Amino acid sequence: MSDLFASSALSVSELNRLAKNLLEDNLAGLWIAGEVSNLTRAASGHYYFSLKDSHAQVRCAMFKGTAQRFPALKEGDHIEVCGRIGIYEARGEFQITVSEVRLKGLGRLYEAYERLKAVLQGEGLFAAERKRPLPERPERIGVVTSLAAAALRDVVSTLKRRAPEIPVIVYPAAVQGADSAAQIARAVQTASERAECDVLIVCRGGGSIEDLWSFNEEPVARAIAACRIPVVSGVGHETDFTLADFAADVRAPTPTGAAELVSPNRAESLQSLRQAEGRLKETLRQRYYDASQKIDWLSRQIRHPRQKLDAQRVQAETLSRQLRYSLQTVCRFQRQNVARQSQLLRHLRPDTRQADAWLAQLQADLARGRRRIMADKAQLLEKQAGLLQAVSPQHILARGFSVVKNSRGQVIRDAALLKQGQKLHITFFEGEADVRVTGEQAQPDLFDFS
Repeated sequence: MSDLFASSALSVSELNRLAKNLLEDNLAGLWIAGEVSNLTRAASGHYYFSLKDSHAQVRCAMFKGTAQRFPALKEGDHIEVCGRIGIYEARGEFQITVSEVRLKGLGRLYEAYERLKAVLQGEGLFAAERKRPLPERPERIGVVTSLAAAALRDVVSTLKRRAPEIPVIVYPAAVQGADSAAQIARAVQTASERAECDVLIVCRGGGSIEDLWSFNEEPVARAIAACRIPVVSGVGHETDFTLADFAADVRAPTPTGAAELVSPNRAESLQSLRQAEGRLKETLRQRYYDASQKIDWLSRQIRHPRQKLDAQRVQAETLSRQLRYSLQTVCRFQRQNVARQSQLLRHLRPDTRQADAWLAQLQADLARGRRRIMADKAQLLEKQAGLLQAVSPQHILARGFSVVKNSRGQVIRDAALLKQGQKLHITFFEGEADVRVTGEQAQPDLFDFS
């Protein structure tokens, strides 16, 4: 065929655009599984990596907005991605622009994990205020795990090394398999009901998420949250997180870490005891030294009783001499003072003889005046008594008169004022009498001729 009739050639840009449209139209909505390699995180927050399997690899780009919705990717992660499959036109490179990410083969498990976690968290099973502190020195330690698990050997060897004196009680349960979650929950409930230990370790070694899934089951999480004993969860490795970790009072990164958390370090305890012993010995040594110094000082202060007695005798004699001298001085001073006062009194004593004579004359004149006044007053009193006796009512009554009064004590001066039956009171010179007025005329006296 002649070149004149050949179709025109496509440019590279047209080819890449055509391939891009073809891929985007026919490969939409696919999930691709592989291992992360050549991971780069740009300063902008975008991720660039290769997704590979044992035979091939494909370039992937995950922009910042998408990356923020998922856990950070790590080199070697086995993931499944979904996004726009096409070609980067500028370089003609086949790539996937990632919009969704999930762990390889575990999408449904992870979704179930997140749903159950949200439900339990909403009920408050993971609340910080529910967490209890671990005992500093437990008397017994309980362990929930499989008897065949390497985690049990790690826990027991750690406890034997750190605190061999603390007994360990094992509550056996399968930690992997169909019925393992129910067995773990029953073992935790048994430990809670028996209350034989002070702290409980729930543990198993590392493994895949399928191996650890028993510790993501709802019965296990609820049993741990309801346990009356403080629970330490040591499941898997440090990067593994299960619902048992959130429900427990304390999460340990590994079973060995859990054993270290619940047990006091015997070596550290012995070291603390040795340090305390050293401090005690040093304190006792210092006190002994101080006491010996004090005893030496006191021994130097001790004197024989005779020495003290002699000193007190000398002091007593000195005080006695001082007292005698003081008394003599005071007495001499007082005698001199008395002499001066006596001499001064003699000079200041007045002459009272003339005043005494004048006072005697006044006393005599006063006595004579008092006798004269008393005589005059007595004479006047006798005269007044005579006059009083002359006008005395008793003197009048003695002559035969009487005083008539009504019941109100008023003197009756007019017989016309009397009423028949009126009660009267009559006072005589000797005695008194009550009478009543009658209507009869008084009987004339036989000797009355007037």
